[in-house]
Order: sequence, then C-alpha cells, then structure tokens
Amino acid sequence: MRLATRVEARAAALVGALLLGACSGCAGSSGGTTGSSTGSGGANSGSGGTSFGSGGTNAGSGGGGAGATSAGGTTGSGGVGSGTGGSPGGSTGATPSAGCGQATTLKSGTATIDVSGTSRTYILQIPSNYDPSKPYKLIFGFHWLGGSASDVASGNIIGGAYYGLSSRSAGSAILVAPDGLPDPSQNNNKGWPNTNGQDVAFVKAMLQQFESNLCIDQSRIFSTGFSYGGIFSLTLGCEMSDVFRAIAPESGELFGSCRTKGGPVAVWQAQGDSDTTVPPASAQSANNYFVTTNHCSTQTTAVSPSPCVTYQGCDAGYPVTWCEFSGGHMPWSQAPDPVWAFFNQF
Repeated sequence: MRLATRVEARAAALVGALLLGACSGCAGSSGGTTGSSTGSGGANSGSGGTSFGSGGTNAGSGGGGAGATSAGGTTGSGGVGSGTGGSPGGSTGATPSAGCGQATTLKSGTATIDVSGTSRTYILQIPSNYDPSKPYKLIFGFHWLGGSASDVASGNIIGGAYYGLSSRSAGSAILVAPDGLPDPSQNNNKGWPNTNGQDVAFVKAMLQQFESNLCIDQSRIFSTGFSYGGIFSLTLGCEMSDVFRAIAPESGELFGSCRTKGGPVAVWQAQGDSDTTVPPASAQSANNYFVTTNHCSTQTTAVSPSPCVTYQGCDAGYPVTWCEFSGGHMPWSQAPDPVWAFFNQF
C-alpha cells in the first residue's frame, strides 16, 4: 500500500472514531442564526514598533515582536518610542493590525464569510468595552467532530465558553469559534479534514477580515481545541507558525506530515492516558514534532498543574508543555487556567 494511501486510511479511521459519542463531556447541539458581517479596514494606526524592546530583564511595551520575558526588571526600549517594564510574565509591545484606530462594523455573534465560493460560518466574541485603539489578543477555539461553533461559544463542553477562555480573558481578547463543514463520509458531522487546504484557507480569510476591521495584536494570535479541534490546532501550528504565537491542543495528533514545514510555535498539549480514540503515543508524537522544531532537549521539568512537564532548552519564547492526565477521550477539566496562563505570558 502506498504511504499516502496508508495515511489517508489512518486519517479516515481516526475521523470515524472522533464522532461525538466518543467524547465524555461534549455535547452535540448546534445553533445560532447565520448572518452576514462585513466592514472595511483602514490605515494601520502604527502604534508600537517593529522591533524587540531592549534593556533590563523585562522587555518594554514599545517593541512589536513577541517573546517570553521574566517578571520585574527595568525599563526597556524598542521600535518607535520607548517601552516600559510591563507586567510579570509579559512580553514586548503589540504589533497592531490595519484595523487599529478605525471604526468597525463587525459585531459579536454569528457571521458568514465567503471562502473561494463556499460560505463559511463563525461566531465572534468582541469585548463589550472594545477599544479600537487597543490591540487585542485573538484566540480561535475549534470544535470536535460532531460539535459546532455554537457548542464552543456557548460553553457546551467541559471548561465553559471557548474552552473556559471567555471568562478568564476578562475582555482582553477577541474570541472566535469557527464552524466546520459537514463531511458526507462521516454522516455529515462537522469537522476539520482540511480537504485541499479548505480549512486553512478559511482561517486565513477570517484573519484577513479581523485584522482589517478590528484592532488585533498580530504577534498574539492563538488556537485551541479538543479532539478534531486539537488536531486542527496542531495543523495550524505546523502550517501557519508564522501567524500563530501558540497553540493548546487537547486530545490531538498530526495527520501524517505537515504539508508546510514551519518554524517554532509555543505548544501546550493535554492528553488522557487511557484515550482509545487518540492514543497517547499518537498525541506524544505530535508533541515531539514541536519539541524538535523548537530545538528543545528531551529533558523535562515538572510544572503546575500536575502532571504537566515542560521541555528544557527550547528556543527562547517557544516553550513546549506536555500534560498527560488520568482519563480517556475528554477535555481535561484542569486545562482552562494553565492554557490561559500559557497564552497570556506572550
């Protein structure tokens, strides 16, 4: 059997197993009224800078790059203007999108977007106190096979809305729950097979719309998801590492080799040790891809919450954390706090 055929067969078998019935703590309802959401972007407000802040032990907010730093420290400078010490665990300044400083017609709720002639749906959550001059984190939450954008946005899963990140972000992030397409080979359950790159194209179309019409921090774009949503988050980390700062897949694996070998991306990954749908060895193999890509060593150190470990020697600003908990194919109940902390450090 050809390698490509074996990979396709493995993917088909796994996708079949990822049906909603295999997930403890997931619900399969869908909802929301589809509407349209459009708007035109404006000029880049140009706040911040385009280089890392320098000086002290905590990078200043004036730079535009991303990177992990330590708490405290002194004032740094970077880009245009000077940065300030920043918050503990913070990073260099924002990279504002073209929508910063512009009025927007995008609103929270369900919307559609055309992607190469196919209508795709997503649910957007913009902070109620949205400030068009403030660059926001952008977090994607992808649903499992048989789930929907509505399930993620409404919290119809362990952890709460947007995998628990809605309440924890406290208005500091723009959240989006995309909707997968029905798969005829899987009883029309929605998922993320990325056939001919259609789901990656969907993400790119959303990014173009959001960055043009909202004030997005382009250096702080993240993805999370469970099961098929975790698989697709891993795909994005592999194929769009130049866009996504960090990913947090749960119960996910890579389907064969990534079509585009990208650069480093920060990874936080959770996996049940008795999962028979996505075997722990398959999830660990995906994690190992990023351990190698981020030039980490094989040595690990325990981190909170237990039993998580983080790999040592990774490229600066690109940590890899692995959490193999006691359980089956389910979202980890302890994941929301460490996932938010992981994203928020950048």
